[in-house]
Amino acid sequence: MIVLLSVRPGTLESTMTEDLSPAERYAAARRRAAEQATSLASFREMYDFGLDPFQIEACQALETGKGVLVAAPTGSGKTIVGEFAVHLALQQGKKCFYTTPIKALSNQKYADLCRRYGTDKVGLLTGDNSVNSDAPVVVMTTEVLRNMLYAGSQTLLGLGYVVMDEVHYLSDRFRGAVWEEVIIHLPESVTLVSLSATVSNAEEFGDWLDTVRGDTQVIVSEHRPVPLFQHVLAGRRIYDLFEEGEGRKKAVNPDLTRMARLEASRPSWGDRKRGRGNMREADRERERRQRSRVWTPSRPEVIERLDAEGLLPAITFIFSRAACEAAVQQCLYAGLRLNDEEARAKVRSLVEERTSSIPAEDLHVLGYYEWLEGLERGIAAHHAGMLPTFKEVVEELFVRGLVKAVFATETLALGINMPARSVVLEKLVKWNGEQHADITPGEYTQLTGRAGRRGIDVEGHAVVLWQRAMNPDHLAGLAGTRTYPLRSSFRPSYNMAVNLVEQFGRHRSRELLETSFAQFQADKSVVGISRQVQRNEEGLEGYKASMTCHLGDFEEYARLRRELKDRETELARQGTAQRRAEAAVALEKLKPGDVIHVPTGKYAGLALVLDPGLPAGRSNGHRGFEQHDGPRPLVLTAERQVKRLASIDFPVPVEALERMRIPKSFNPRSPQSRRDLASALRTKAGHIAPERHHKKRAQAADDREIARLRTALRAHPCHGCQDREDHARWAERYHRLLRDTSQLERRIEGRTNTIARTFDRIVALLTEMDYLRGDEVTVHGKRLARLYGELDLLASECLREGVWEGLAPAELAACVSALVYEARAADDAMAPKLPSGRAKAALGEMVRIWGRLDALEEDFRISQTEGVGQREPDLGFAWAAYMWASGKGLDEVLREAEMPAGDFVRWCKQVIDVLGQISAAAPSAEGSTVAKNARKAVDGLLRGVVAYSSVG
Repeated sequence: MIVLLSVRPGTLESTMTEDLSPAERYAAARRRAAEQATSLASFREMYDFGLDPFQIEACQALETGKGVLVAAPTGSGKTIVGEFAVHLALQQGKKCFYTTPIKALSNQKYADLCRRYGTDKVGLLTGDNSVNSDAPVVVMTTEVLRNMLYAGSQTLLGLGYVVMDEVHYLSDRFRGAVWEEVIIHLPESVTLVSLSATVSNAEEFGDWLDTVRGDTQVIVSEHRPVPLFQHVLAGRRIYDLFEEGEGRKKAVNPDLTRMARLEASRPSWGDRKRGRGNMREADRERERRQRSRVWTPSRPEVIERLDAEGLLPAITFIFSRAACEAAVQQCLYAGLRLNDEEARAKVRSLVEERTSSIPAEDLHVLGYYEWLEGLERGIAAHHAGMLPTFKEVVEELFVRGLVKAVFATETLALGINMPARSVVLEKLVKWNGEQHADITPGEYTQLTGRAGRRGIDVEGHAVVLWQRAMNPDHLAGLAGTRTYPLRSSFRPSYNMAVNLVEQFGRHRSRELLETSFAQFQADKSVVGISRQVQRNEEGLEGYKASMTCHLGDFEEYARLRRELKDRETELARQGTAQRRAEAAVALEKLKPGDVIHVPTGKYAGLALVLDPGLPAGRSNGHRGFEQHDGPRPLVLTAERQVKRLASIDFPVPVEALERMRIPKSFNPRSPQSRRDLASALRTKAGHIAPERHHKKRAQAADDREIARLRTALRAHPCHGCQDREDHARWAERYHRLLRDTSQLERRIEGRTNTIARTFDRIVALLTEMDYLRGDEVTVHGKRLARLYGELDLLASECLREGVWEGLAPAELAACVSALVYEARAADDAMAPKLPSGRAKAALGEMVRIWGRLDALEEDFRISQTEGVGQREPDLGFAWAAYMWASGKGLDEVLREAEMPAGDFVRWCKQVIDVLGQISAAAPSAEGSTVAKNARKAVDGLLRGVVAYSSVG
């Protein structure tokens, strides 16, 4: 039966229908009837706005049974497609898992779906919470789903759809592998919905999904529902970055280009100050007037300017937590008030409601009152160092329009639903963990993607603050480029290996890993390399012809020249190595209190040895200190700096010039203490001149092989050729191209089956350690299969060797913290404070076991630089974990830990997560205390601010 839908007279649709022939009207009516009968039609009725074309296309593909990959800009509404998968699952009586990369996003999506479908149909599973986990719709972090797949959880029964929100996270160096594991191991019957930010290789990713998941439709939308305008704020004026005009290629605003050129030609402020004496008053006034146009405005000035232009609410991205907090204080000191009395009352009411679970005695420690003052004025910070509760309150107030200026680190750009009218970037440079580097076009797109609230703003605005030496063309390149390629970070791990072998056997596991996106990309890249090899071989033939000599075999003559050069280089290298060895021996003789002269490097000059830093002292907890580095003395320089030096600072042997007593009260963290001891150092030894080291006779002068090669060169027929040097240049090019071609061939060989070869090495190591026996997983392997984390094998070995037996719960928490904690920056001062007694001994034993594993990994060519292997355990959080698990107050623990409350809570929750794994994996033998004490340690840690959760 065909249902003909009535069309209301007078509507646009009726007018269009009247122009059609009867047959066309009948066909249109049939089309409408068919559409009305679809699940998409009933889904669209749930929303009070129309769907965009890309959303409709993706939903239609889903309804026909296809998987989809949707790549669209931030804020474009791609989660609608994920919600349609939920709708389909409920209609079909199937389950839908909605996965997100971070717990905050899971909490947010759980709340959204509860409002739409009711709490009885929606559940939540994260590392912290389990709410209604048997519901037909469950929101979870991606790691939870991965663990379910490996464990063969019964919860997977009836699963019809999996939504992977923010799937571009598979590029993440640390966690990206989890996304690929899930995609590869999901049952074939499950339809996959992948939601991604705009990436430049979506088609490539879609091809891979098509290979491993079956029919997958790729939908790419680069259209922003709210157009984004780019600006530069200099002085009191907001400049448009681009000139107004038609066409895709926009020209940079000439005013900005002119201003940049003027700034570049003007001397620096210091130069101007030195030359002011010769300036006429008119010149000085003109300079002041010119300067007043182009200064970098202060943070309060920026907010005031945006407010005046109607561009609030705004998120200002600052790549430093401390600077975010400082920005709020600067705005408060400047007297900024963005809220009226009514808004202030609403803020206070909501904040008091959301923080009522936090113990009153902890509020002062957490800086609650200063934080509340900023919120009442409509100003807040947002970064990973904040208490999760505080961050959630800031997010809620911002969405409600009660906070209008947020200063945030780039972590806010990753998924949290917190759109603004404007986004401000203070600088285009950020610290990437190793150096200050320019932000990439992809990062710029992610950050500025927050600007423009759909349904609220007509347009969004990205504002970059003017900085001296800014290049408008570079900024235009960032703003105009949409290159954000998805790169796989997939690497096999020990836990992955035992889980795969247990489920599929070694051969099938190897085949599964070869289907990863990492291998897919590697295999595709080989095609281009092969073409380059062919071009190189053609070039080699041309070079060979050009170096031909009529007097003899010039290829042989060139080989003699290379051998001579290589021998000279090798002897020079040996001389350098010998000097370094002598320097290392001299360093090993140093003792605390020795006064030395550092011969080179950033800290060259007089220094006092505080700790010789010998390799035997590795167990003191210093991160990144490898045995082959040799001694690394900790010194106090004459300039009052305490630094851990490396062997590179001592190219020649060093001897003690003098001895000094180091006071027992000396504290390297105290500026006064450093100042006093440095002063005593200069007084004691400032007049002593360091001994000069004289160069020895070069080894090359007496080397027989060099003498033989020089004789052979002179005797060769080509040595007398008039064009010898011309031939030699062609021969050098030939050799260089031949070497490059060999490297390309090795890359082709290396990129083929790379993931499977790494898996083979991991399996070989696990077989050596009796975790695997062929396709059989031993009892030790089954324990490893339940331990997820970067140091999974180390945790398993600690359980196997009984390192944690007999430890009290707080002591166990301290030891487990070393498996998860990683300091934000390497601490090159003193060793971290550790609990005494059994905990200290256990931590030392953990470091010893890691050393054994590290050596074993080296034997099996398993490298940490490739993202595989066990890093050194970091003992920096052990004391804080011990104190908190022992029941100490928050004030005391944070003061001792010297870290923000947010970091403290995050690390505690990660320790709790691993303790839960250990309690499940620990031996159940009679007399073992680990499982019981792991559960007690969880109870000890899960209290106060750590226990608070906004969901469940």
